[in-house]
Amino acid sequence: MELKELETRMHEFVGSKGWYDDNSPKPQTPRNLAASLSIEAAEVLEHFQWREDVADANELAGELADVALYLLQLASVTGIDLELAILDKLALNHTREWPIP
Repeated sequence: MELKELETRMHEFVGSKGWYDDNSPKPQTPRNLAASLSIEAAEVLEHFQWREDVADANELAGELADVALYLLQLASVTGIDLELAILDKLALNHTREWPIP
């Protein structure tokens, strides 16, 4: 599945819940989406609190999916082509060097 199709499905889901409506109790603003993304990323980290391995891969997968969905949505509502941004960043990173400590 292409990234754009995932984005479309995400928008369909959010729209079906009414979260894009003007009077939504969960307004999908860039600030709210960035906060949600950060919260979900912290939930990923919680899986590794006090341990180095993955205790429940299915639960971790769900948290990673939440992060990806909020990332897709945040990029989309701010007009950022996430696929292009990723490709541009990869190209830039290929030109960089990181010192070995």
